Amino acid sequence: MIKGKELALACAKAADEVKAEQIRVWDLRGISNLTDYMVVCSGSSMPQLRAILRDVAGKMTEEYGVKPVHSEGKADSRWVVLDFIDVMVHVMHQELRDYYGLEELWKDAKEVEWEG
Repeated sequence: MIKGKELALACAKAADEVKAEQIRVWDLRGISNLTDYMVVCSGSSMPQLRAILRDVAGKMTEEYGVKPVHSEGKADSRWVVLDFIDVMVHVMHQELRDYYGLEELWKDAKEVEWEG
């Protein structure tokens, strides 16, 4: 079963395929007790946010048999978290991403390079 870094990279790739913006992946092992990896990506409209959520969750289920154990928020709230336990995917409207500054919050985390 896919998990950890491999799952994080698969989520980033699925988000990229549906034109998510500013996709970043962080390794939070040893920094956070919530998750091992975090993927953050942005969309600039409600339809785009819905498409990112649908495609990331759908592709992980279809290709790897992995479903998020929980999701928090809805596209209308402009910030949704898909929780795969060892990977959390934050899909955010760009305005909220700028406002909350997750990049600053996790600045001690190591960024994971990926082909996007």
